[in-house]
Amino acid sequence: MPNDHKPEIGSTIVIQKETFNAILSRLKEKGYETIGPRVKNDTLIYAPIEQMDDLPRGYITEQDAARFHLKHTGHSRYFDAIPGAQSWKQFLFPPRAELFALRKVNNLWEASTPETKTPSYAFIGVRACELAAIQIQDNIFMRSDFNDPIYRARRERVFILTVDCMYPAGTCFCVSMETGPRVKAGFDLNLTELEDVFLLTVGSEIARDLLKGIPFELASAFLLRNADQGLERAASQMGRKLDISNLPDLILNNLDHPHWQEVGARCLSCTNCTQVCPTCFCWDATDEMSLDGKETHRERVWDSCFNPGYSYQAGGNTRPTIRSRYRQWLSHKLGTWKQQNGTLGCVGCGRCITWCPAEIDLTKEIPMLQEEAR
Repeated sequence: MPNDHKPEIGSTIVIQKETFNAILSRLKEKGYETIGPRVKNDTLIYAPIEQMDDLPRGYITEQDAARFHLKHTGHSRYFDAIPGAQSWKQFLFPPRAELFALRKVNNLWEASTPETKTPSYAFIGVRACELAAIQIQDNIFMRSDFNDPIYRARRERVFILTVDCMYPAGTCFCVSMETGPRVKAGFDLNLTELEDVFLLTVGSEIARDLLKGIPFELASAFLLRNADQGLERAASQMGRKLDISNLPDLILNNLDHPHWQEVGARCLSCTNCTQVCPTCFCWDATDEMSLDGKETHRERVWDSCFNPGYSYQAGGNTRPTIRSRYRQWLSHKLGTWKQQNGTLGCVGCGRCITWCPAEIDLTKEIPMLQEEAR
């Protein structure tokens, strides 16, 4: 029978897996567009989901430097597949966003801002490292002295259902960055998947109301222990590791080290690493004018510090070589980012390793720099 009581915030409950469809339905009834991992064209994307059957049940991903393989093994779990190139960033900090438009009327320019309805998203299946990335972008776009209105409007309307990561991929190193595999805080609901049931930890009043009338039981000590053991196993099976004990000083004290030239000789400056990174936020503003010269639109678009044009200023390019652009990216990500924002800019998701066609791996480059700097 349905339980008419609501679970307490901070409590962990047990639901049967098929009950999850009722949670998705309730989220949609409350006006949320439910977004989660889906299989498309032999990879994983984040897209609208209607029911549990849309999730990648039975799949895993095999990942290594410059290698991503989505594999169906036939198991019964829904959240084993580590994400692909896409991140949640695209929904909060969209790749293209119109800022304003100008229209010439009677030789005078009239300005207007786009009247767009801010979507309400329910993110389904956010990993611990991905939640950490969202929180890092929160610090960038919603500072006390400045906030980005596009990001803030979207962020304030998001319901986040996180997932504890039980089966890390070969390029994961969230343990080194202290961002996973266990989700700790900042969620509405957190899900831990066991073989037969889901454990749900309630993190907000919105989630508590959502679960009213949903059949549940309080999690037993046995199930909680199983979840803990699974997460301990996951922490011991990271595909990569990185010693961050001497960061950011290591990088900032070795900006002229010859190792940067060696890495720059391999880097293609293709921008893959920054496009798949869930924390990178470089952008540019572009103008598009109509052929008759009477209308123009300005858009904010994703950019990259690996793009030669991004560093171009009056008088020349401040980073004319691939070596200088790679050094800028890594010295910001693992160096000055901490000085500016209090945290490193990397969450250990491994996307930059998986999707680098040159197989450049920061978990190998940093140790080489550490060794050569001694």
